[in-house]
Amino acid sequence: MAYKITDSCVACGSCIDECPVGAISEGDIYVIDADACVGCGTCVGACPNEAIVED
Repeated sequence: MAYKITDSCVACGSCIDECPVGAISEGDIYVIDADACVGCGTCVGACPNEAIVED
């Protein structure tokens, strides 16, 4: 199951280094590449704003 980043993202960078497959890219808000995401959920725990949810 892939995850997505909601508008609650403040682009703090907490999730980027936690993703083991590099599926998260930077921008005004961060974006998870659904095709690259392996559904491990590591990014969810790293996000201080709870901006990452199941897609």
